[in-house]
Amino acid sequence: MADKKGVVGEFKEFLLRGHVVDLAVAVVIGAAFGAVVKAFVSDILTPLVGIPGKADFSSLHFTIRGSTFQYGDLINTAITFFFVAAAVFFFVIKPLNVLAARRNKGVPEPEVTTRPCPECLSDIPKEARRCKFCTASVEPVQPVQPAEPVQPVQPAEPVAAD
Repeated sequence: MADKKGVVGEFKEFLLRGHVVDLAVAVVIGAAFGAVVKAFVSDILTPLVGIPGKADFSSLHFTIRGSTFQYGDLINTAITFFFVAAAVFFFVIKPLNVLAARRNKGVPEPEVTTRPCPECLSDIPKEARRCKFCTASVEPVQPVQPAEPVQPVQPAEPVAAD
């Protein structure tokens, strides 16, 4: 029995799902952002570390018994990777972490309702007496009662010698 939508209708529904559209937008934005980061690194950061007067290491090489090793390309790639990682961290990740910290300021931490099992380290509810995975016997965690204040001990009266 064929579906009334048909193949074209199903394909249209698939394409218009939120996740597919979000993924497509993320890929396009990611490619554009990648181009901006690459330009920033190659035009601004890489020339800062170049050997005096030389920012491109691709011509560096050595030869052993007729075999040429182009280690300059490896240096260029390593520097580019380092600068891309640094640029993303300092210009994207760090500001977003600061923004998230400001937004979450004053929001209480959620109360932990589980604890690790001493035998298998799975999570078990605080009030459980047994682990459901390894059947280890555990004592439920009792809420800590505040201790009563300790009264200072009064010094004993000196005893008179007879």
